[in-house]
Amino acid sequence: MNSLGIQKSPENTRVIVAMSGGVDSSVTAALLHEEGYDVVGITLQLYDYGNTSENSRSCCAGQDVYDAKRVADRLNIPHYVLDYEETFKNDVIDSFAESYVKGETPIPCVTCNQTVKFRDLLKTAQDIGGDVIATGHYIRLVNSTKGQELHRAVDTSRDQSYFLFATTKSQLNLLRFPLGSMAKNEVRSLARRYELINAEKPDSQDICFVPYGNYSSVIERLKPGASEPGEIVDLEGKVLGYHNGIIHYTIGQRKGLGIGGRSGGGEDGKPLYVIKLDPENKKVIVGNRSDLSVRKIPVKGINWLGEGDKAPSDGIKISVKVRSTQDPVLATLFGCGDGKGTLEFFEPEYGVAPGQAAVFYTDTRLLGGGWISR
Repeated sequence: MNSLGIQKSPENTRVIVAMSGGVDSSVTAALLHEEGYDVVGITLQLYDYGNTSENSRSCCAGQDVYDAKRVADRLNIPHYVLDYEETFKNDVIDSFAESYVKGETPIPCVTCNQTVKFRDLLKTAQDIGGDVIATGHYIRLVNSTKGQELHRAVDTSRDQSYFLFATTKSQLNLLRFPLGSMAKNEVRSLARRYELINAEKPDSQDICFVPYGNYSSVIERLKPGASEPGEIVDLEGKVLGYHNGIIHYTIGQRKGLGIGGRSGGGEDGKPLYVIKLDPENKKVIVGNRSDLSVRKIPVKGINWLGEGDKAPSDGIKISVKVRSTQDPVLATLFGCGDGKGTLEFFEPEYGVAPGQAAVFYTDTRLLGGGWISR
């Protein structure tokens, strides 16, 4: 058995490496090539690169496809660019815009991993004789007595398990994540040793089709009329001000509320936060931080990676992240069937936004996750 857990010699094992043009996927390709695997690089063209500035900090900036090709040439491996723009627009961009218009806060990177990168790329990889796909994600694949498990990366500051909760059990047999046990500085050092052209390339920060984080302009372009004005009201319905579209607001937002002359503060001097968005009535509802507190939330579209085929209905104690940047907190998950469930937190949570992901863990193991609903 080789280092990827396949009963073949490395030279007879074809590994499709998803090459984004960044340093992580490039080092992944270099590592596997050095081990003697039959490495084929694939870069997905997801967006109109020609309209994206080279200085953008997105993962799909115009230079990236060329960087991936130059790395492949340096390693002397085959490299292909696949045009997935239409699929990406239908499955990721359009759903992103729809979600914002509904007053949600979507995570397109999860949807992209769930559809374009894993569902569609896996099929393509098998069509060209690939045994597995390897990516530069920071997450660990652990082979247990009960099958493959996903675990948080050793470098917790780089861990990407939150964005990969929708990976299915069947997909785990075809995926490999060589960087899951490495720290970022180790990866950079390897890139220098391999003399890769992107060894010092900055990490992507923006969503590829939202360069510089200007969400509202993208949504306005995709959904004309999405920025319809409306009222900013308190929890009693008192009008405090006016807004230029709920797409400019998210749950928990404190700054930039646009309440003229009040500096975002309530009558009692406490700062105001966005508590709820009411797209039907075009209202932004604000209140004190304590009004953001929740102890129970509904979750839909659950992908379960734990024992059994679904989350247990009698409850399971887990750790959960309801934002990508937070540390996991304790909760009990109750499965309700049909991909739905309820999370009950041990302590109140604040600023939980519909459209975001709730991702489940036990210790370092990823148990799956779902989408926070209203």
